[in-house]
Amino acid sequence: MKDIIEVKIYYEDTDCGGVVYYANYLKYFERARTEFLEKRGVLLKDLMKEGIYFVVVSVELKYHTPGRYADILVVESTVEDVGYASIVFHHRVIRKTTEELIVSGMVKIASVSDKMKPVRIPQNILHSLQQDDVT
Repeated sequence: MKDIIEVKIYYEDTDCGGVVYYANYLKYFERARTEFLEKRGVLLKDLMKEGIYFVVVSVELKYHTPGRYADILVVESTVEDVGYASIVFHHRVIRKTTEELIVSGMVKIASVSDKMKPVRIPQNILHSLQQDDVT
């Protein structure tokens, strides 16, 4: 199961050379994960009302080639693994016009309480992550 979002690169996203600032890819990954979950009916604001939060516990990024000002980037997201209190996402960022791989990475998120203690991911979320078809 793969989802995609598109990100247009504005001047504010770049350094003085017009190259996407390296840390911005983490923001694009965050947007992509949020959209991935929302398409499956998982609303983070609803979970927060229940005292359940997703926090990032580890990140790996590999930069293949620079994204640049005015590019349209496609961020692909897939779920690699689901544990009782964690989800591992794999992300790929591709330049839309050339299909060139810009960045690839992995983000592991954990489900925690408002006390930052691990909690089980609710069964309905686990079920929604197992669905192959999302409209």
